Amino acid sequence: MANQYQADVLVVGGGTGGTAAAIQAARRGAKTILVSQFSWLGGMLTSAGVSAPDGNELEALQTGLWGAFLQELRHRQPGGLDNCWVSFFSYDPRIGAEIFADWVQELPNLHWISGQVPIDVYRQGDRITGVRFANFAVTAKIILDATELGDLLALADIPYRWGWELQSEWGEPSAPVAFNSLTERYPVQAPTYVVIMQDFGEAVAPEIPAAPNYNPSLFAGAWDKYGAETFLNYGRLPGDRFMINWPICGNDYGEGVERLIKSDVARGEFIQESRWHSQNFAHFIQNQLGRRYGLAKQVFPHTPTAFALHPYYRESRRLVGVTTVREQDILPVAGGRVASIFNDAIAVGNYANDHHYPDVQFPLQPKSIRWGGRWTGTPFTIPYSCLIPATTDGFLVCEKNISVSHIANGATRLQPVVMGIGQAGGMAAAMCVELNCQPRDLPVRELQAALLQDDRAKAIIIPFFNLPPNHSDWLPRQLYYLNNPPAYPASGDCPWPSTDQYSESNVDKVLIPENKCFQGIFYRLDQQEYRFTVTAPGAYQGQNWQLVTLRSHINQQLNAYPDKQLVTVWGRQNHFSNWLLVEHLDQG
Repeated sequence: MANQYQADVLVVGGGTGGTAAAIQAARRGAKTILVSQFSWLGGMLTSAGVSAPDGNELEALQTGLWGAFLQELRHRQPGGLDNCWVSFFSYDPRIGAEIFADWVQELPNLHWISGQVPIDVYRQGDRITGVRFANFAVTAKIILDATELGDLLALADIPYRWGWELQSEWGEPSAPVAFNSLTERYPVQAPTYVVIMQDFGEAVAPEIPAAPNYNPSLFAGAWDKYGAETFLNYGRLPGDRFMINWPICGNDYGEGVERLIKSDVARGEFIQESRWHSQNFAHFIQNQLGRRYGLAKQVFPHTPTAFALHPYYRESRRLVGVTTVREQDILPVAGGRVASIFNDAIAVGNYANDHHYPDVQFPLQPKSIRWGGRWTGTPFTIPYSCLIPATTDGFLVCEKNISVSHIANGATRLQPVVMGIGQAGGMAAAMCVELNCQPRDLPVRELQAALLQDDRAKAIIIPFFNLPPNHSDWLPRQLYYLNNPPAYPASGDCPWPSTDQYSESNVDKVLIPENKCFQGIFYRLDQQEYRFTVTAPGAYQGQNWQLVTLRSHINQQLNAYPDKQLVTVWGRQNHFSNWLLVEHLDQG
């Protein structure tokens, strides 16, 4: 073979987890090679087009590379990130891709090769030693599978799961008692081929042609419960563009989804059909709402430019690991608002358990809670041992392919938690090189300490609602509860000192330049449901807004305010969700 490369760490796959892993491994000092299939890094956050991410939205959970990514987006995205109602952060996917490319390019010990997929895996006994690609091979001390569908697991004959587990497997309350028509038709969650549409205003958009298999009845009633404007604003992006990733009679596609792991040809057929399905949905939208709406131009670096580089995969082959994350591990403890903590926790998520099966409502145990004037999710942790194969050495996973049940995957698959998994996997790989040990022998407390104290992007391990990373007590409390997990409070609120300088600081008013000042009346409609009517003279006088916050001390203030109180609010309006995101408030 013409080209042979050697590295400390090889990351295969440039998606959300793989990009984070490669950056973290290289920042730690490991000689790292990242091989991606696509010309953009970031996966779900960029090349799959889902640039309105879900989960880890609370200020206390915006840590690690995820928090750093948000900070960069705030600096680079003109007009800010308050553009849609499905997420607090929506942005042009091109800007997300630029951020990841810049982070990679600043690391001289990180070599990125794009446009390649793995063909074979080298092994010595129970250890994976290298990966072969079309015209080169890489050997490395630690190899990470960050492919979208767990392709290295199959190539290396590492045991993995695909599809549903019954309730008898682990006692998961939402798992089916027996296999049925749903489990047979949709062995994994449906992917979505995201397409970006655009509002052309007074101009007439080019006609979107129907693709093969067009059937308008599949989309009938897609936005009936919302209205067309609200439907479009679900994933609204800057520049009058719309991320079309709609689950209700929309562009989720799961017909013959098992083809994704049958063969390259079968996978290609499924991907083509899923893109046609999204084109047909866009065609339907244009026919229903008019030629004002068309396909966006010059978004993705290929033709047609309105379609993502690849589908948004919600589920992958899933490793059989040392530990498997089950539904019980992501649900709140009895009487609490947080899940129990894994002793070897290395990442945090909080999104609701969300499963996608076209035209099927699948009931799951609830894990959503009211917080900050809205719904959020129960925080949970990801254990390091679910990244480690049960018997194979020299190998870690760091994407949706972790050792997780089909049911729990609905919460562990989201972009921020996968980014945290990738960061932890990259840190672990680099430390294994430093210590000359296998991933299963890496001292987990040293890994956790390294993540907590990383000088570029310190990452949360123990979730708290009220302990932001810039609080002086953050690191001591993280370490304390790591060493004393039974003391972890079920409320998710850290019992911090009586004087909290952070929450008393007036600097909150000016943390973000887009913040504006409003004066009006605060109304308590229900527990964790607030309305604000602007009374001060000006353009907004008489307007009503839902008050929401991502900051713990603001949440506490809103909880304590009496009904019909005059307040002064600093924050940002989101006209597409009709909420006012509160950064600071004063009584009177």
